[in-house]
Amino acid sequence: MSTLAPVKKEQSNGVHTENHKNVENHKKAAAHHEEAAKHHHEAAKHHEAENHHDAAKSTVIAHGHHALAEEHQKEDVKHHALAK
Repeated sequence: MSTLAPVKKEQSNGVHTENHKNVENHKKAAAHHEEAAKHHHEAAKHHEAENHHDAAKSTVIAHGHHALAEEHQKEDVKHHALAK
């Protein structure tokens, strides 16, 4: 008599695909947050140098990355809400 537990089959393709989407959404959101932070730091440096025009450009770019990150977060929340 064997005491080994039976080997579990891999998750069905649908579950694996959904998990992959969740992972990708988190990674993409994080990347956009990091880019936004980089541009906010640049904007602060431009303001310190009294270069307000370039600060404004960096701020707009940062805002765009925030918006893109939010889209990926919304997608992830939808997947979590549907999973319950």
